[in-house]
Amino acid sequence: MVEQSLWMRKVAADPSHSTWYVERFRSLARAGEDLAGEARLVDTMVPRRARILDAGCGPGRVGGALAAAGHDVVGVDADPVLIDAAEQDHPGPLWLVADLAELDLPARGVSAPFDAVVCAGNVLPFLAPSTRGDVLSRIRRHLAPDGRAAIGFGAGRGYEFAEFLADASAAALEPDLLLSTWDLRPFSEDSDFLVALLRSR
Repeated sequence: MVEQSLWMRKVAADPSHSTWYVERFRSLARAGEDLAGEARLVDTMVPRRARILDAGCGPGRVGGALAAAGHDVVGVDADPVLIDAAEQDHPGPLWLVADLAELDLPARGVSAPFDAVVCAGNVLPFLAPSTRGDVLSRIRRHLAPDGRAAIGFGAGRGYEFAEFLADASAAALEPDLLLSTWDLRPFSEDSDFLVALLRSR
């Protein structure tokens, strides 16, 4: 049994947290906010009708947008409330309840590797620190040989960028490109957000 994620500990302490999170993004969508920036970047990384894994998919906004663009999407999240919302709001992709630290999609009948893995929305800082390396290794194992992962999260959340890049290297993932935003602004030492495009080594 792996250490419970910080997100699931938060949900255990406040069972309404997941519902609040779902409604927050539904409200933003109703207001016409742009919620597809991550999906647009990932869409540029892959061919048409690519296989994409949305790792830590939450209520499905990124994976849903990628499916609407014509891709074959599988989304996984440890929080069943978020998966239920993804199924309601974004029908089409395969949404699965799964802990990223134990991710084994071939065991769930999803055997083909992925052209891309997207991990957006500060998923990594919400992991239990003891599982970060395992999660990155499992992301790499689910990638096709020439596939890439797009992972983004903010500074000041208990997971330093340098530590993440060291963990990625230990998981045999190396950066193709580091950005400071999902809209392609360059990364620098004082950036307060990191988007890492990684490939298998």
